Amino acid sequence: QVQLVESGGGLVQAGGSLRLSCAASGRTFSSYTMGWFRQAPGKEREFVGAISANGEYTHYADSVKGRFTISRENARNQVDLQMNSLKPEDTAVYYCAADYRRPPPGFVPVAAGDYDDWGQGTQVTVSS
Repeated sequence: QVQLVESGGGLVQAGGSLRLSCAASGRTFSSYTMGWFRQAPGKEREFVGAISANGEYTHYADSVKGRFTISRENARNQVDLQMNSLKPEDTAVYYCAADYRRPPPGFVPVAAGDYDDWGQGTQVTVSS
């Protein structure tokens, strides 16, 4: 099991940027896939993006592609989500999650049910 703690959420105007971080502890960080999800009020949790264990492969939801970037520093047990050109519809609680399986190269899971451990979430609010 791994403990995940998100940080960096807040209030930002549309068009602005935020950088979320997720600190992991308790397990060999470099061995598992990391994902970011978000959940807006009244909506289901949705996939934002994910990064492979070695950081060589990333995959994003169409709604954030070109605006959000995921990176990881395995030496620091940390994964980041850089969010640019934010829109009001990006408002949600953002979660990082860990998947302990070893997917095939070039593949990361996109379903919330495929992830094993979750952080507590951090609120992102984008004002218009």
